[in-house]
Amino acid sequence: MNERIKELAIEAEFSEKDLHIQGDNFQKFAELLIKDCASICEINGQSYKYSFTPARARLAESTSNHCGLMIKKHFGVE
Repeated sequence: MNERIKELAIEAEFSEKDLHIQGDNFQKFAELLIKDCASICEINGQSYKYSFTPARARLAESTSNHCGLMIKKHFGVE
């Protein structure tokens, strides 16, 4: 399990025993939650396509996509 995910689970008062018993299920849940959050960044970037000039829209989209990638990287999720 990714160390940051584990730290947050402990902060949320999951015990080490709970994480060990439900490790695979908990890991899958955490990864799905992280991917969903990262997708909000990517969706947000796509919403700029018609709001700005083409150059600014590309920059906003690129920045939003980068944000999504950074969230996944921070938690070690592909």
